[in-house]
Amino acid sequence: MTEAPHAPVLLAEVIEALKPAPGEVVIDATFGAGGYTRAILATGAAVIALDRDPTVQPHADAVAADFPDRFQLVRTPFSGLAQAFADSGKARLDGAVFDIGVSSMQLDQAERGFSFMRDGPLDMRMSDEGETAADIVNGWDHGPLAHIFKLYGEERQSGHVATAILRRRVEQPFTRTLDLAEVVEKALGGRRGAPIHPATRVFQALRIAVNDELGELERGLEAAEATLAPGGRLAVVTFHSLEDRIVKAFLTERTGNTPAGSRHAPIAVDPRKPSFTLQFKGAREAGDEERSANPRARSAKLRAAIRTEAPAWAPQKKRMAA
Repeated sequence: MTEAPHAPVLLAEVIEALKPAPGEVVIDATFGAGGYTRAILATGAAVIALDRDPTVQPHADAVAADFPDRFQLVRTPFSGLAQAFADSGKARLDGAVFDIGVSSMQLDQAERGFSFMRDGPLDMRMSDEGETAADIVNGWDHGPLAHIFKLYGEERQSGHVATAILRRRVEQPFTRTLDLAEVVEKALGGRRGAPIHPATRVFQALRIAVNDELGELERGLEAAEATLAPGGRLAVVTFHSLEDRIVKAFLTERTGNTPAGSRHAPIAVDPRKPSFTLQFKGAREAGDEERSANPRARSAKLRAAIRTEAPAWAPQKKRMAA
């Protein structure tokens, strides 16, 4: 069996939220190294796993060898969830779990270009298709670059960083991660002694833009809503405030808990019935023991809900569009 290099976060809490059982079908929308999938399969449920990263195939092969009749992997992003389930021929979807963000095994592969701590090609694609981070920093104008650095990276000096990138790329295009990290660090004055590396926010923004992560999250949540059977369970683990805000807003809206407007304004009654009920208020976080054992768990939040019998809502406008 292939050893999993990526430890699933909040595993016990996710399984408690999903409550998988023999005969049920669960979609693991972020297969990765198969941590959630194996735990779900151990309960007797079947798993349809999704992942757009081609490098997860050895982990999928190992799971398929252990559970040949109850597991399948589909190469697709979150937005393909509904189609993947339809193609599976299964009659009912009982659960779906999302683990949002980049995995530790992707960060550890220098050739993927996700990390500024290791030199590698400036790629950052979770799949093997589409625009790379190098394409963005070498081809986008100042305005769009500064916009994603501010929106996706929450970088306060986004315009200054974009200016430094444009000035440098005239002399020589960016091709390597450490080269970009050095330019960003110089543009921000080094920030010596800061709790995070100066390039952290810029690299995060580029990764999100390259993979349309927030758009995929929104479309994935809507696909899960449209596909889950009544009583089906949704569990979403996030690691950053940008992602958590999207999940929180989605569930707040879909459970009918959107805050009322001004008491002086007319009340607009939404005729759509809640499509989810919350399993618990707020978000669950990792305990001290898991935080100590797995640094990735320190920022993790789990939100979970149960699908009602109400029809799915119409797709919403993107909240975090670039």
